[in-house]
Amino acid sequence: MATLATAAEKKPVSPEEKAERKPQRVRADDKFKVFSGSANETLADEVCAFLGMQRGQAQVTRFADGECYVQIQENVRGCDVFVLQPTCRPVDEHLMELLLMIDALKRASARRITAVIPYFGYARQDRKDKPRSPISSKLVADLLTTAGAHRALIVDLHTPQLQGFFNIPVDHLFASPVLVDHFKRLSLPNLTVVSPDAGGVERARFFAKKVDAALAIVDKRRVEMNVAEIMNVIGDVKGRTCLIIDDLIDTAGTLVKTAAALMENGALEVYACASHAVLSGPAVKNIHNSVIKEVVVTNTIPLSSEADAARTEKGGKIHVLSIAGLIGRAIQANHEETSVSKLFL
Repeated sequence: MATLATAAEKKPVSPEEKAERKPQRVRADDKFKVFSGSANETLADEVCAFLGMQRGQAQVTRFADGECYVQIQENVRGCDVFVLQPTCRPVDEHLMELLLMIDALKRASARRITAVIPYFGYARQDRKDKPRSPISSKLVADLLTTAGAHRALIVDLHTPQLQGFFNIPVDHLFASPVLVDHFKRLSLPNLTVVSPDAGGVERARFFAKKVDAALAIVDKRRVEMNVAEIMNVIGDVKGRTCLIIDDLIDTAGTLVKTAAALMENGALEVYACASHAVLSGPAVKNIHNSVIKEVVVTNTIPLSSEADAARTEKGGKIHVLSIAGLIGRAIQANHEETSVSKLFL
């Protein structure tokens, strides 16, 4: 005999109650995996921790002659797979690791492979500026496609036009939300955001708008590779706190000269920030001996031992912010097929 429903059971259920009763979707499902090469395993682990999942198991070793060997050590058939690997120093080795991991995942029948590249190497070689020279960034983009990547997720390309070099979809992420939050908390007085060259004006203008600051540009003439001569400052920086913003810091030669030019034009203090801490050669020493008060970078690239020691010592000028949350949200948006651009509104 059927039992009669109680009044409570007959009571209509509101949409809010239905939503609460509905099982929550687990982000880290069996068909969603994140792998990493050896370039920045710490960042990969931070991203996985943000997503609430374990990093995929993969073996990356080398033969005695230096050849790279990769083996994916878990089932990825039909999976949506993300491979996190910045192409930082040693650039060629890390690039080859990434290509081999993508190829291994393709041959293991992964459904979709996304190359997550926090730092895209060879991006500065984006045009034929001298006779008989390669366009290396286009070649690297083609290699990723040939290896089997279905899409790429890259943080702060040297120039946004590089997206056109890829024959696969590219999600271009910006580290600016992380950097903007940091400098908003500092509340620097009379702030002027400075672009170190004409090519970085769009990036600096966006940053200046976010922190409600003035904008200035430094006109420079590049003498030779990694050597730049500062010419003049466009904009009023006298009596103001200046923040130089760039996509990467290599030898820091341009950065130091830009800071010196700003101080010569009456700036009170100079800060600097960049997405990628390449910090090659004398970069750490150049920063330490410069007039710059603080250099803020993200962890798209792991710091060298020298740079890390300089960061932790008393009076160190290098400050590192984590970009793991931003990359994690972008990976989640890709997996769930939702908007990535909303992360930067």
